[in-house]
Amino acid sequence: MKNAIGMVGLGRMGANMARRLHQGGAQVVVYNRHVDKAEALARESGMAAAGTLEALVAALPSPRVLWLMLPAGDATQSHIDALLPLLSAGDVLVNGANAQHETSIAQAAHVEQAGVRYVDAGVSGGVWGLQEGYALMVGGSREAVAAVAPFLRILAPAPDQGWLHCGPVGSGHFVKMVHNGIEYGMMQALAEGFAILKGKEAFHLDLAQVAEMWRHGSVVRSWLLDLSADFLKKDQALDSIAPVVADSGEGLWTAQAALDLKIPAPVITLALQMRWASQGHADYTARMLAMMRNEFGGHAVQKEA
Repeated sequence: MKNAIGMVGLGRMGANMARRLHQGGAQVVVYNRHVDKAEALARESGMAAAGTLEALVAALPSPRVLWLMLPAGDATQSHIDALLPLLSAGDVLVNGANAQHETSIAQAAHVEQAGVRYVDAGVSGGVWGLQEGYALMVGGSREAVAAVAPFLRILAPAPDQGWLHCGPVGSGHFVKMVHNGIEYGMMQALAEGFAILKGKEAFHLDLAQVAEMWRHGSVVRSWLLDLSADFLKKDQALDSIAPVVADSGEGLWTAQAALDLKIPAPVITLALQMRWASQGHADYTARMLAMMRNEFGGHAVQKEA
């Protein structure tokens, strides 16, 4: 099998990446802890499925390339631990999780002691990656990245665009971490702006029309604005959406890196804290503020229903 790759982990990102690789001419062997998911993808696409990690490794020619698209932490580490005894010197493991770059550096040192090469890959593109391509930020040795480059060229929006060998091991996940921190700030700014527009009820603004207009020629045009324009056409009130915004952890890591480097990053930090506030972490603070206003000024306190 020429140009072959093993894909481990078939969640929303992993399955679509496998599809794009297959559509781009790569020979893809897929594996998932739940074997039925791998078998269903194989039936759908014609790519090969492996029922075990041993079968996955045996199906790939040397030097093997295996891409792990699993949650960061224990899930990724346990699969690396299971794969390492099965691999040979010169094989390449790609960690595509949203992992901390320090963890990736330590992980690479362990992997490379066995003679296996390691690449950390930050992947952006979400559910649109299959159609539009993925932004790929990779770290590792020149030789390790060269072995993975044929697959990066397929996954990216174009063979020569949308992917970058950022530097040594850890740099790919570091660049992806900062990317996600910037994403937090951009999303927060757009959300606040549209909330202000909605709040000016006297103007009866059509937010969908505003968003669509801004998409053309405006300095705030972006993919996030494109997505916002699309959902605002369907629903501007958003009354059915709970005001809770999760955080993946990378915004926190970015803020922590800024503190470590003594680099001011107030927008990213405040955007992260606004996500925590939406999760209820500001509730006690708000209660304290309400009681202070009541104590010093006699201002009324609203009671919970």
